[in-house]
Amino acid sequence: MAQIEYRRLGNSGLTVSTIGLGCNNFGRTGTASQGQDGTTAVIDAAIEAGVTLFDTADIYGAERGLSETLMGHSLKGRRDDIVLASKFGMDMGGLNGPDWGARGSRRYIRLAVEASLRRLQTDWIDLYQLHVPDPLTPIEETLQTLDDLISEGKIRYIGHSNLAGWQIAEAEFTAELHRHPKFISSQNEYSLLVRDAEVEVLPAVNAYGLGFLPFFPLYNGLFTGKFTREGGPADSRIMMIRRHLVDNAPWDVIERYQVFCDERGVSMLDATFAWLLAQPGLTSVIAGATRPEQIIQNADAATAWKPSAEDVAWISALFE
Repeated sequence: MAQIEYRRLGNSGLTVSTIGLGCNNFGRTGTASQGQDGTTAVIDAAIEAGVTLFDTADIYGAERGLSETLMGHSLKGRRDDIVLASKFGMDMGGLNGPDWGARGSRRYIRLAVEASLRRLQTDWIDLYQLHVPDPLTPIEETLQTLDDLISEGKIRYIGHSNLAGWQIAEAEFTAELHRHPKFISSQNEYSLLVRDAEVEVLPAVNAYGLGFLPFFPLYNGLFTGKFTREGGPADSRIMMIRRHLVDNAPWDVIERYQVFCDERGVSMLDATFAWLLAQPGLTSVIAGATRPEQIIQNADAATAWKPSAEDVAWISALFE
């Protein structure tokens, strides 16, 4: 197993592994990690492989909060070994009480963080992230509340997810104006087939020194190399609930990409992780896993191939 690499998350002092574990599969029906034993097996393998960034959310799991609950049990005695990231701000179906859609408000955040801490069986969350923008609450109120939670030691750093470029800029200047701690990370969808973040999000992230954390970096698993025009593993996320991603994929382009990988003696998974980690500002690739061998494969892929600048440019142009 290759030695995993670590990077600072943006301009902060928080250091994370270049491969993160996306925990949305913990507690997901029909997966090997839907129960406690399966979740623990993946977490054990991740820690053994040197993965430190564990990214979950209060909404994850077949039931809201289930991913956090399973993780809380699995991480007993090993909490200090990882960087634990969670999120708030999506509809919890009343689990945190009535919210009237204002899930970035002081009232709601207080309820949400206490509930996550209980489920995770921890005293603090390393990276607490606003999951989606809240159009009803001023960002200053959200930042003030998160500032208070940092002062109380309940969270250490703050990040956001799914914000547009202008919202990232607004949050940056609001924090500067009111002297609140700034967001250190941005989490948005980004992959070879979803490049929208390059228009405004990545320029904003790089301008303000945030660390970028792409989700769905393998396009729901399409770039693991396990899929063809005909389909893929029956128990995969794509085949179970997102078959349209296979049916609508640009297979002529993907097959050219496979030839490129074959010529260099690398797997499609290795090449895709290498391309992602070569992007400016990108700190860690958050990839899900339902079995131990998957997280080990992901960790190995992060250091398996060092592409040249020409290789990176060729891949970018192919999928542009």
